Amino acid sequence: MMPQLSALDPIGGDGRPADAPPGPPRPSSELGRRLEAPADFDQVFRVVRAAVRTVLGVERPGLGLSLSDLPPQLGAYWPVTGNMIVLNEGLVEAMRTHAASPLELNSFVYVLLAHEYLHSLGYLDEGAVRAVTARVTRTVFGADHPATRMAEGDLWSQYPFLASARGGRGRHLRVVSGFDLETTGRYIR
Repeated sequence: MMPQLSALDPIGGDGRPADAPPGPPRPSSELGRRLEAPADFDQVFRVVRAAVRTVLGVERPGLGLSLSDLPPQLGAYWPVTGNMIVLNEGLVEAMRTHAASPLELNSFVYVLLAHEYLHSLGYLDEGAVRAVTARVTRTVFGADHPATRMAEGDLWSQYPFLASARGGRGRHLRVVSGFDLETTGRYIR
């Protein structure tokens, strides 16, 4: 059973795809509420997918998630052209230990997954993907949401304990089952 969480700017300048809907949508309290209760990785990723789809009008089905013993300065990565997001298990565990609420933990996981999901959509430049992650998050949740504060800041400055989280060299990889069921549930179990 999966542990409960109590995982090239294609256009340019502003990061908006040409076919994105006009104007920013209003903050979604429904999506924000979905991060308030304990959630697994798939449940948080559903919020990521919905937020990106709402703001940018794009999505990508069929991604997987793995947990790995990555160095503490690396939150997650997506291998270019791959279909697997690799999330730093040590950072998630450190945040699980220190988070004041499920909302804080889920917001942390949301930001890491959103950043890598945007990479998988073609936003390869780190600066651009950080800006787009922050814009999507602010648009959907509003300025005062913990995920927005995390997306707009530096996680390691906001949470200094992350620098000493358990880590490794990425030699161990554990695939998370039941991830991205929204798009793969009919053919992958």
